[in-house]
Amino acid sequence: MGRGRKLPILTLTDEDRETLRGWSGRRKTAQALALRSRIVVRAVEGGSAAGIAAELKVCAATVRKWWHRFGEAGVDGLLDEARPGQPRKVTDAEIERVLTLTLESKPKAATHWSTRTMAEAAGINQTAVSRIWRAFSLAPHRSETFKLSKDPLFIDKVRDIVGLYMNPPERALVLCVDEKSQIQALDRTAPLLPMRPGQIERRTHDYARHGTTSLFAALDTKTGKVIGQNQQRHRSAEFRNFLDTIENNVPEELDVHLIMDNYGTHKTELIKNWLAKRPRFQVHFTPTSASWLNLVERWFALLTERQLRRGVHRSTKELKAAIDSFIQHHNEDPKPFVWHKTADQILDSVARFCVRTLETGH
Repeated sequence: MGRGRKLPILTLTDEDRETLRGWSGRRKTAQALALRSRIVVRAVEGGSAAGIAAELKVCAATVRKWWHRFGEAGVDGLLDEARPGQPRKVTDAEIERVLTLTLESKPKAATHWSTRTMAEAAGINQTAVSRIWRAFSLAPHRSETFKLSKDPLFIDKVRDIVGLYMNPPERALVLCVDEKSQIQALDRTAPLLPMRPGQIERRTHDYARHGTTSLFAALDTKTGKVIGQNQQRHRSAEFRNFLDTIENNVPEELDVHLIMDNYGTHKTELIKNWLAKRPRFQVHFTPTSASWLNLVERWFALLTERQLRRGVHRSTKELKAAIDSFIQHHNEDPKPFVWHKTADQILDSVARFCVRTLETGH
């Protein structure tokens, strides 16, 4: 099997031979162990360290190391040794205590645990508590909000709207419509300090208000384009004007499906009469407390993130111009939001959440 000094001859028991064959045949896991097993198997068959090293593409020292390790401790000698460094000081019982306290109790005079209060209660150091929480994905300092819809037609409305997203009707346009009201034109009380190497952009926490505007928007679910209109107020009269804008921008041969929330402006007699005179317009209302079902809300989030939150506007005229510019830029290269979850998946998820809520006793 190659030139060089032969390795010391060792004998294998049938049990050891079977174990080595099993380890050496691994393809996906424990490749280091599989390599060591192949070294031993080749060495038992006879050959030099250099020959085995060339065949398995390792160095001769590696071959000799594991062959001698096998001679000293058998197959157990091929397993990984304990890692160097300081041994673990936190016991399993202490880890269990930290997890139990975190999940089943609260500290005195506080709503949630911190690493310091938990370390004091559990009798271990703060660093150990932090590592345990990271290992088990626990974050007592974080909290999220939720709201379950109480709409009696929740299931029907979810199936209706998700059906429009995933299987839109032919020769029809599906538009997600809503308004973002009371957008403030804000100007910081001092100029921005721009970003530079080693320093992020800085701005004052306080600001001066220069009026508000309301944005009416309709998102085309197929193309991602947005029809937008700024209005000074957000009454039903302004919403009717926006419906006129939508009508003027939609080809007459297409039906129009409008997905809207249950805001009172959308249900006045003025709007009902406008819709009654235009049978090609069909309205689909989202469930109450379920604005997440309206895709235009995701576009509003983009507008806020990229234009409004850090924008500086000294008048409503500047604010409206910035919004119009954002819409125009978006429509030059629109990218639709793709809905992936089916109605059944959404309803199953809500059902599981309700079960978990009931199990907590709330």
